[in-house]
Amino acid sequence: MVVITLQRNKCIGCNYCVEVAPAQFQMSKKDGKSVLLHSSEKKGFFTIKSYDESIFDPANEAKKACPVNIIEVKQT
Repeated sequence: MVVITLQRNKCIGCNYCVEVAPAQFQMSKKDGKSVLLHSSEKKGFFTIKSYDESIFDPANEAKKACPVNIIEVKQT
């Protein structure tokens, strides 16, 4: 299982996550911050859990590209 978490309120809107993982991330037209697609929110953290292992590599690249380190990617 792949777990991706985004701490959206700290996003600076650089768009790197969308460039490397467009299937998981999108930029909001409202506030210019990143949106983790199909996620659920709890206390400011947006999370998705997926059995699709193919999303791990692009999501991990997004984590590495993020200049403010607000993306967490785990594989269990």
